[in-house]
Amino acid sequence: MIYYKTVDEIEFIKQSSLIVSGALAEVAKAIKPGITTIQLDLLIDQYIRDLNAEPAFKGYRDFPKSSCISVNEEVVHGIPSDRVLKEQDIVSVDIGVKKNNYFGDSAYTFAIGEISDDHVKVMRVTYDSLYKGIEQAKSGNRIGDISWAIQNYVETQNGFGVVRDLVGHGIGRNLHEEPEVPNYGGRGRGPKIQSGLVIAIEPMVNRGTKNVKQAKDGWTIYSADKSISAHFEHTVAVMQKETLILSDFLIIEEAVKNNKELRKLN
Repeated sequence: MIYYKTVDEIEFIKQSSLIVSGALAEVAKAIKPGITTIQLDLLIDQYIRDLNAEPAFKGYRDFPKSSCISVNEEVVHGIPSDRVLKEQDIVSVDIGVKKNNYFGDSAYTFAIGEISDDHVKVMRVTYDSLYKGIEQAKSGNRIGDISWAIQNYVETQNGFGVVRDLVGHGIGRNLHEEPEVPNYGGRGRGPKIQSGLVIAIEPMVNRGTKNVKQAKDGWTIYSADKSISAHFEHTVAVMQKETLILSDFLIIEEAVKNNKELRKLN
């Protein structure tokens, strides 16, 4: 069952989503060669708790940390550890927050140092495909319109692989709610989009195959051919006349711009 949100509920989800964005901006300030993924996770955890919120991922289905940090061929659900980040790593950071009993969820992929133009393109296409999907997230459309827009841009126009095994989702009082929001599919299919729908749209794109495997840790998902992967995610709310992006990439990108260790996408 899809649960449509009131204006007040959307405001609570926005508050949580903006805390996520702030935490991602803190990552953008701190990330550099030599830092470990667990150091970034501790920074994220402290930032969230300082704002009287809770890291939504910690303990969720027994996930052990406060964020998912996935490097290079890792698509999503990477467990922060003593892994040291290095020049040319591509790092996806996914964060969820709970505050006032409502959740926010967003992800951003960072490039450390001078990565290849080909890898920049994977990131850029993934980033742009997110906004292609958001353009279709409007009242009167169907979920499949979002899915098709992402898949068409990534696969048909750019030749990369859209991950099928993981999807976007509804969000609100629960971190994951109906409907599922696949990053592939046909136009005009799936649930009808109505005012009050709040969803997390999150394309996950591999340089090569669309197929993925799971690591022995039971969490980390990586591309089956070990090609690099990128992941961007926004929480959005569909209103009668417009769609609101509740998370905020602008503060993240300002921090990226000021970190000389990072490759800028824009």
